[in-house]
Amino acid sequence: MGEAIIEYLKDGRPKTTSRHVFLHVTYPRGPITHVAVAQRAAHYLHKAGIAVTRAGSHTLRHTCVQRLVDAGWPLKQIGDYVGHGDPRSTEIYGKVALDMLREVACGHGEEIV
Repeated sequence: MGEAIIEYLKDGRPKTTSRHVFLHVTYPRGPITHVAVAQRAAHYLHKAGIAVTRAGSHTLRHTCVQRLVDAGWPLKQIGDYVGHGDPRSTEIYGKVALDMLREVACGHGEEIV
């Protein structure tokens, strides 16, 4: 990921005195907005054939967090990673990981009746 950003800064970024990293490639050359990022994410999700209710950049963020939960990362560490200021924002994802929660609640090798 870092190499791609370096390459963009060297060869892909429009020439400008702006201190913003990511700019529109067409005029006016201002900083890209969160709307532009969401639209590009939706475009590529659709192009990849990924059908989601609300395609956009939040879908990618949500998927990242859910995969970290599924991989067993501590919720505090996930919250720090994605910049959640309030731990309750990350706890929502823990509720989705029901299988993992059942295993923690029952102990290894036990079953819920």
